Amino acid sequence: MSVSIVQYENKDLPQMIHIWNDVVEEGIAFPQEQILNPHSGKSFFAAQTYCAVAKNNYGDVIGLYILHPNNVGRCGHICNASYAVSKDCRGHHVGEKLVEDSLKQAKHQGFRILQFNAVVESNVYARHLYEKLGFVQLGTIPEGFRMKDGTYANICPYYHTL
Repeated sequence: MSVSIVQYENKDLPQMIHIWNDVVEEGIAFPQEQILNPHSGKSFFAAQTYCAVAKNNYGDVIGLYILHPNNVGRCGHICNASYAVSKDCRGHHVGEKLVEDSLKQAKHQGFRILQFNAVVESNVYARHLYEKLGFVQLGTIPEGFRMKDGTYANICPYYHTL
């Protein structure tokens, strides 16, 4: 499967919202609990510093990422990103391409560090990918994430110098 990573366009929003909502509804990776509708989705993605989509050779959106500051002022050089891949395309290196592109875009946008605040410890595929790409785990926050089923899972902050 051929995958290209490009800046999103408004025509991509319905597919982006669907993929994002799937991850939110799974309740095991994103901290958000509210799903996006067409209006809130458009506002949410437009508010990001940068947002890109992964498209297959048919032009379908199969994944996306958002990039934005992690903090303000004296810590404004640190950014944060979130990634979502369509259920049908997981395990096909789409996430890897998204993370690699986000590292380039973060540097291009003037950030110096990309930090993940809350990678769920049980998300072993994401953690393996981040470590493969040079991210460093900062530690573990016990029970920092409430899973959809109401149980708590540890989270692992990561960072990558750009």
